Amino acid sequence: MTQHDRLLIIDFGSQVTQLIARRLRELNVYCEIHPYQKVDDAFLDAFAPKAVIFSGGPDSVMRPGSPRPPKSVYELGVPILGICYGQQVMMQDLGGTVEAGEHATAEFGRAYVEPAGRSDDFLFGWFLEGREQVWMSHGDHVAALAPGFEVLGTSPGAPFAIAADPARRFYAVQFHPEVHHTPNGRTLYENFVRLAGFTGDWTMEAYRDEAIRLIREQVGDKKVICGLSGGVDSSVAAVLIHEAIGENLTCVFVDHGLLRHNEADEVVAMFRDHYNIPLIHAEESELFLGALEGVSDPEEKRKTIGRLFIDVFQKYAGGIEGAEFLAQGTLYPDVIESVSFSGGPSVTIKSHHNVGGLPEKMGLKLVEPLRELFKDEVRALGHELGLPASFIGRHPFPGPGLAIRCPGEITREKLAILRKADAVYIDQIRRHGLYDEIWQAFVAILPVRTVGVMGDGRTYDFACALRAVTSVDGMTADYYPFSHEFLGETATRIINEVKGINRVTYDITSKPPGTIEWE
Repeated sequence: MTQHDRLLIIDFGSQVTQLIARRLRELNVYCEIHPYQKVDDAFLDAFAPKAVIFSGGPDSVMRPGSPRPPKSVYELGVPILGICYGQQVMMQDLGGTVEAGEHATAEFGRAYVEPAGRSDDFLFGWFLEGREQVWMSHGDHVAALAPGFEVLGTSPGAPFAIAADPARRFYAVQFHPEVHHTPNGRTLYENFVRLAGFTGDWTMEAYRDEAIRLIREQVGDKKVICGLSGGVDSSVAAVLIHEAIGENLTCVFVDHGLLRHNEADEVVAMFRDHYNIPLIHAEESELFLGALEGVSDPEEKRKTIGRLFIDVFQKYAGGIEGAEFLAQGTLYPDVIESVSFSGGPSVTIKSHHNVGGLPEKMGLKLVEPLRELFKDEVRALGHELGLPASFIGRHPFPGPGLAIRCPGEITREKLAILRKADAVYIDQIRRHGLYDEIWQAFVAILPVRTVGVMGDGRTYDFACALRAVTSVDGMTADYYPFSHEFLGETATRIINEVKGINRVTYDITSKPPGTIEWE
């Protein structure tokens, strides 16, 4: 996207680095994330950023060999914002002092920063009218500022929580303005990009046009087979690729026997009736369920499903002459939890079916046009592509499907019970007008049976857990605060209408420490 001014985010390994990019995209600023080890003098010359942001990271700047940006970044003459580890590395590079964290100076979670020093700074003027809530996550802290910097804000564990060298337009904060727990973080980014002179000309319309161009450049006149799950992500990817290469795209919808109630019929009807995109309905439930028989480990489930997906794609690709590419609806939250983005140093949390278990010699090259987007951006792109609003607004559904909502061993009996319970739960949410308030809702069937009483008889059936969360980007989430009346009504319906369940619970775990899905 060379026609846009570009902001460079140098990644030092924070789990939330991509949230920085997301905040900037909300401001219609084009940015790219690149790991520190790939950013050298030649890269900076070629990239020509209009501004630079240093991300946070898990390392300590006092460790020999710890991550550093190239010294030349400070000579570019552009605004730089250092965040958390980025603040510390900036101070140490420019002549300040960083000290190892102790219990009294470490800060994790909500904190409050008090104003200090001048109150007319352009970047932090929003902040200096009084105490401001921020989100901290640091052990080490800056003990002395580099020459030219002045303190603008302090917190109990960070005497230089906000620092600035306005003459050079260098700014540094110990907290994370990118997370939603820093309520005024967006204003900080707005001020920073305005100070840097960005005009905000990057939009989903621009992204669509650029993605189409890149797909055409990558694919040429070759054929693409798209792994269509029926969810929003793969569907938007399919429509986008179809807009780029037309009939050279064939979608393969893999019915792995792990879909929700009536989902396979709905997906096939939508794509064949509305989009005129060639679609192969691959009914492979016996293959998947057979391979998963006796498997209870969640990582083994995911990797088994991922491997079989690729096997099925290869099988059907063999009948499509000239098929050289496999398209997937991979999103950034999939990537950040599976493998460090762009080779950076972040930590693996869990595998995802569409990025884990890919064989090195799969025979098809990958096309992943949504790989750097969050879910809300994909929905905006779907609107831009003309997909129905009712479809775009559907809750996320994982590629491994009900397999990861069935902890322990998967059986056909448990899947049938789970489908019915999930259908009742979602119907309840829609009846109460809550569907659009919730990011994701589903039922998990638990690997235990409990004693119950129905009528005059004793039952010994499965327990299930209801899950509903609110979120903006899927990286963090809170449970939805249903009323007790709703939960009681829903539990009664499930127990009365779903044979095989006699106990209903509600999961009130946030993310973190939990994940949204149970496996």
